[in-house]
Amino acid sequence: MRTALSTVLLAAILACALPYATGLAKDAAYVGPEITRGDQILVSPPAPDSETTRLELAELHRLQKLRTPDQAARAKADDDEEDIFIFRDLFPGRLVEADLPALKALSDKIKKDEEVNSLPLKAAFARKRPYNLDKTLAPVCKTKTKDDSYPSGHTIVGYLMALTMVQIVPERRDDILNRAADYAHNRQICGVHYASDLEASRLFAYHTHAIMTQMPAYQADLIAARKEFRQNLGLPAID
Repeated sequence: MRTALSTVLLAAILACALPYATGLAKDAAYVGPEITRGDQILVSPPAPDSETTRLELAELHRLQKLRTPDQAARAKADDDEEDIFIFRDLFPGRLVEADLPALKALSDKIKKDEEVNSLPLKAAFARKRPYNLDKTLAPVCKTKTKDDSYPSGHTIVGYLMALTMVQIVPERRDDILNRAADYAHNRQICGVHYASDLEASRLFAYHTHAIMTQMPAYQADLIAARKEFRQNLGLPAID
């Protein structure tokens, strides 16, 4: 549980970042940080010298040692893509961006809202990336010097897209959610995130999506994308 002191400190940091967060919120497609309030639902990440971080780094070393060329290639492919089309392998030949303009538009707006909500949190928590903390790690995906490991934007967007896809094709719920879990895990295969980054991000994605589904603009875009994609799949319409 976050201590009273850490809560005060985080509030102060977020207050300093408020102009930045507010600016982003104006650009939100569906929901911004003034509504999702990630500062109130996410605990602070483990300290760099904590036992939890030590164990998380050990797990990254284990994954690095076992990482195959195929795993690395798939992790790098996921590193490069942050949209709803990460589920294309579940729908061979059907989940094609050029054929689904309504779905593409929905995906773009969800991606925008992920950034609007996650970037202020990344700046506030300022967790050092694992490969910057432990120089013996050898990540295979893009790296950065900025301390912004927590939460994981890829993981948030992966689960936001997954929960949206479940609303579109509920018949494939388990496959979609399993793919989202694999997409998140690939951040560890990449060597760029701790396990606790992913756990917090999954929680925040579910929280954000639950709010998003109540927004009329999201509901309208979802209906259009669902009708379009289900027709593309030859599936019956659903409410």
